[in-house]
Amino acid sequence: MTETSPDATHEGGCLCGAIRYRATGAPLSANVCYCTQCQRQTGAAMPAFVAYKLERFRLVAGAPATYRSSPAAVRQFCASCGSSLFWRRDGADELDLFLGTLDEPARMPPPGDQIWVTHRMPWVPPLPGVAAYPRERGSA
Repeated sequence: MTETSPDATHEGGCLCGAIRYRATGAPLSANVCYCTQCQRQTGAAMPAFVAYKLERFRLVAGAPATYRSSPAAVRQFCASCGSSLFWRRDGADELDLFLGTLDEPARMPPPGDQIWVTHRMPWVPPLPGVAAYPRERGSA
């Protein structure tokens, strides 16, 4: 059951527990990304994310390692266990949390977007009723 009330608290972290975080309220968005960088970072065909304003997010324990994956964004992960944690565009006031790092990911809403569908594996069917973009959200 999804819980998106303004006061809801959502906690998560890496596989080994060295990094813990907390997000408050409903996410700004939820999406599935098929880009090749997400596929390589996670080893998954379709990682899922929820986005939060930075003011509604805080690290509770640990400090993630950061990797500049493109000229416009960084990816953060646990240096101990390798868990993919966050993606953030430079200068943005929000960050994307990898859905699988939440303690209770089922509390999040279903994806509203599928991005980078040009890289979707041919054996992964489109998500019915979910907007699909060839590249970033809003691309034609």
